[in-house]
Amino acid sequence: MIGLTLFALFGVLMLAGVPIGVALGLGGALAIGLSNPETKLFGLMAAPQNFHAGIAKYPLLALPMFVLVGSIFDRSGVAQRLVNFCVAIFGRSMGTLPAIAILVAIVFGGISGSGPANAAAVGGVMIAAMARAGYPQAFSASVIGAGAATDILIPPSIAFIVYSISVPAASVPALFAAGMIPGLLAGLALMIAAVWLARRHKMGAAEAELPRPPFWRSLMEASWGLAAPVLILGGMRAGWFTPTEAAVVAVVYGLFVGMVVHRTIGFRDLYSIFREAAEISAVIMLVLGLAGIFAYAVSTLGLADPLVGAIKNAGLGSAATLALVIVVLVIVGMFLDGISIFMIFLPLLTPLMRTFGWDPVWFGVVITMMVAIGQITPPMAVNLLVACRLAGVRIEETFPWVIWLVGAFVLASIAVVIFPGLALWLPRDLGY
Repeated sequence: MIGLTLFALFGVLMLAGVPIGVALGLGGALAIGLSNPETKLFGLMAAPQNFHAGIAKYPLLALPMFVLVGSIFDRSGVAQRLVNFCVAIFGRSMGTLPAIAILVAIVFGGISGSGPANAAAVGGVMIAAMARAGYPQAFSASVIGAGAATDILIPPSIAFIVYSISVPAASVPALFAAGMIPGLLAGLALMIAAVWLARRHKMGAAEAELPRPPFWRSLMEASWGLAAPVLILGGMRAGWFTPTEAAVVAVVYGLFVGMVVHRTIGFRDLYSIFREAAEISAVIMLVLGLAGIFAYAVSTLGLADPLVGAIKNAGLGSAATLALVIVVLVIVGMFLDGISIFMIFLPLLTPLMRTFGWDPVWFGVVITMMVAIGQITPPMAVNLLVACRLAGVRIEETFPWVIWLVGAFVLASIAVVIFPGLALWLPRDLGY
């Protein structure tokens, strides 16, 4: 009865338009109070305690730093220089710019850790460039949104940091390593789909007429941006710093590049950059803290046990259960952001993971890929919304294009589900 009340209240609050973090916290607090009818006041003390416990974790120190890194590199002009370098390498032909947009999003994903920040940085450069080459704005927005979806798979990833907090058996370095190959595979699938669409519909006919940047000059200008993922990931692998310390190093490096090297960031810009990063980080941390109350109610009150028991009694095997989980996450991902999905469903999914013996690192990659698909699937596709705002188009206009890109991402996800080694080979080889 308490479990039914918890989820019913959460659903009603969500439908009423209450922010998801508040809905999680209120639902969890009510369930905790109902479970202690004799000592309601003292029982409710578990709510603030678990709010604090939800955010008082060392790995979460990296989260606001990586958000700040995304804001810094968004303003530093790194994306434009990466685009020029890619154009200098691959030249200009029909379908080249969409592929370059996705490639730059992948490289930028090794810096920012945030999909919307990636879409804003790459879209601010590529949407205008693709418009000059003759690509429709809706198609450009679809490509940018889809490319930015790889961000939560390419390390450093805010999503993986949040997952590791809920599933301690999966360390942040192992998740970072595990996301690399699936992220590149998804990016390759998106590139193939984008180039095929461009050539099939003869888009970008004016692209070949645009000038090609000089190679060596473009390489020199892009070198600082290209070095950022090497510094972050290579430093962690070499043992110079932990993922949390790597985030701070990335901030210092980004400020150096923006203020000293490219001089695109001035002291007057720092306030707006820090304020933007602080606001985004505060919202994320608030959701995590309130979700900690919800997670405590689900786990401590044993609300996940009936779900696991029902699935086992239904005779569903490991494969059928995983397929069901994937379908549910894809559908939910159309309406909720990734962090909210993790906070709501991980307390329910973790017992299933243990029951069927799924590898926690591989499972983290799989559900993160489902979240990535949700980031580009209307109606609440956060990456797509950012790209559409930059392109000045409605999200409905992107559907004829983005559906193909979603399909490409789904195929890459199916490959990771069928062949777990795609996610597990690299972390095992690196000894994580």
